[in-house]
Amino acid sequence: MSISRRNARRSVRALGVAAAASALALGVAGNALACNISEFSAAAICDGTKGVITVTDKDPSGVPATVTVYLENNGADEKLVGSQDVKGTREGVTITFTEDWKPNAEYRIHVKAGNQVDEDIKPNLTTPSTACATEDTPSPTPTPSESTPEESTPPAESESPEPTPSTPDESSSAPAETVSNAPSPAVGESNLAETGANSNTGMIAGIAAALVVVGGGAVFFGFRRRGANSGS
Repeated sequence: MSISRRNARRSVRALGVAAAASALALGVAGNALACNISEFSAAAICDGTKGVITVTDKDPSGVPATVTVYLENNGADEKLVGSQDVKGTREGVTITFTEDWKPNAEYRIHVKAGNQVDEDIKPNLTTPSTACATEDTPSPTPTPSESTPEESTPPAESESPEPTPSTPDESSSAPAETVSNAPSPAVGESNLAETGANSNTGMIAGIAAALVVVGGGAVFFGFRRRGANSGS
């Protein structure tokens, strides 16, 4: 079956439209995968008490890029803060520049990514009007109930003086003599009581004399009885 010229033209036209659509789709896809400056963002934040500048790369194609940060002063670069390499992802990769920034300061951030990007992030980054907090914050004054009592210092131990030998008091009276219950000797008597003799000596002498007399009488009667027996 022969193909008419009209049908052939329609087929060629359809193929042209399809090719154009494919090219357009590839172009759009290529542009979507290409690195773009709009995929970079910057911010000035506080990391504790220190200021930092962060740059985030959300390039899904992952083209390696170099980010450079400058401090601006009246539209000119005053100081180079630093330069770092980054390879972005669809979720985003963040790099940090340590910078003790001042309030309302201006920074220029330049991005160089192969042959696709070589420009600044617009507009320039302006820091917040409030600086990061410092650590020199006054501590709250404790209430009287919370105040710590002063530690009492223990009294120093006093050295006890060395004992001094006591001196007998001449004015003190001598110990009182013990009163004896024994009768005191009569006036004029000798001191025989102090040597063992007492007032019973005469009675003992009388008893001894009587014993001598009795003994002599016994001897006398004994000799007399012996003489009478011998005479008979």
